[in-house]
Amino acid sequence: MKKNILLVEDEPDLNQTISFNLDSEGYSVESTFNGTDALKSIDVKLPDLILLDLMLPDMSGLEICRILRSAKKTKNIPIMMVTAKGEEIDRIVGFELGADDYIVKPFSIREFMLRVAAMLKRSNDKNTGDEDKLVFGDLEIDIAAHRVKLKDREISLTAKEFSLLHYLVERIGRVQTRDALLDDVWGYNCAVTTRTVDTHVKRLRAKLDQIGNNIETVRGVGYRFNSAS
Repeated sequence: MKKNILLVEDEPDLNQTISFNLDSEGYSVESTFNGTDALKSIDVKLPDLILLDLMLPDMSGLEICRILRSAKKTKNIPIMMVTAKGEEIDRIVGFELGADDYIVKPFSIREFMLRVAAMLKRSNDKNTGDEDKLVFGDLEIDIAAHRVKLKDREISLTAKEFSLLHYLVERIGRVQTRDALLDDVWGYNCAVTTRTVDTHVKRLRAKLDQIGNNIETVRGVGYRFNSAS
């Protein structure tokens, strides 16, 4: 079955180029040029992945991301931000609002397509196979349902935050380097910096309250989920 991708990009040439390449790879592409049409499209049919420009004519891509992450039916849809705003603070804000990936214009189409494939694969993996739950104290990770509960209260995580938490808890007590996390959780090895991992860990810690303290920083190496409470 074809994966459905929503492209939100107001530059006609780039919109056409991305749409052509996605279509050539066998994806079903819905192309929009502004935030209003994008939200209408999502309301009619949920995509498997959203490619979201930040600077749109009617509203900010950041605002669209905030809207999607606050709604139950769209909070877990993977979002890749596609933008000319490449400063570190721009990336951090994007990740803090719930983006799963961030690519800066101009970019290599080959790298772009690899990222798209990796995001869709990771999203698909969460829905296949393992139906077990991981439990650590008051923390419960339901792998099949892609849900996390803390003291029976559901915690809202993005797809990438869920994957990162799952990965760390599954390897409890073992140090995971930032590079290994980028390879195994993000699914590719490219120009994304290890700062991406740090940003996601910071957000996870904040959402998990006291359990967040179990995500231990191993200075100069990476992170591990510590079994000590």
